[in-house]
Amino acid sequence: MFDLSDSHRVFEEQGLDAYQKYQISREGEPLKEGFAFTLVKKLLNLNDSLPHKPVEVILLSRNSADTGLRIFNSIEHYGLNITRAAFTGGDFPYRYVSAFNCHLFLSSDGADVRKALDLGVAAATILPSKKSNASRRTLKIAFDGDAVLFSDDSERIFKSSGLEVFTQKEQEAAEEPLGGGPFKPFLFALQQIQKAFPDNDVPIRTCLVTARSAPAHERVIRTLRAWDIRIDESLFLGGLEKGEFLKAFDADVFFDDQQSHCASASDHVTTGHVPHGVANE
Repeated sequence: MFDLSDSHRVFEEQGLDAYQKYQISREGEPLKEGFAFTLVKKLLNLNDSLPHKPVEVILLSRNSADTGLRIFNSIEHYGLNITRAAFTGGDFPYRYVSAFNCHLFLSSDGADVRKALDLGVAAATILPSKKSNASRRTLKIAFDGDAVLFSDDSERIFKSSGLEVFTQKEQEAAEEPLGGGPFKPFLFALQQIQKAFPDNDVPIRTCLVTARSAPAHERVIRTLRAWDIRIDESLFLGGLEKGEFLKAFDADVFFDDQQSHCASASDHVTTGHVPHGVANE
């Protein structure tokens, strides 16, 4: 959410005591916006239009409460309605995702992200990437398919047996829904928020951006239908690089399990790597 690169450099080069002094001496100096700042702000802005306030953002940090005061001061400076936090004093913050009933965990620490995924929570490592369009009201979130929204079962077949066998298996199983991936519950939660808005004024758009192409598309469409989940836009790219398409969609964030796809995407949009499935073993 915030850019802590300068203070982290102090910690890496000079140690904990110097880091604590650095943060405390700058408590009145707001932190700069990080790569996920616009995403967080747009999520919180959804509450402005809905009486039941469905979105809550919770701060989970390895800081202590003492050094974390600068973060809370920055939250107040930017007018973000974030009131709950867990400061773990150097320990793993992912431990609290289940207690807070989180649908999504974002971090720059890949180890924490993997642990959160192991707990069954959608999680991604936010990569250095282009910041999203803060001037647009609509929140736009893009997802990869296999190993993100769906299980990695089909991707395992592709990796082990190649495209021809993969395509044949997907055609044979076209009417059999794919298993759910780690981001299925998050997408479902997003759809519940979408349903709370009038059909002609929904400030959330979702997009599936997958390397699949016809005829492997049919199983995806039938799976989403079986789940009763609607995706606003679906791009079946047949192996094309995803970056330019994500730029055209103007995503606020994109989630993908493959490092090569993330590298292509991060030049254009804020990108989260999902270290899940066969591509990350």
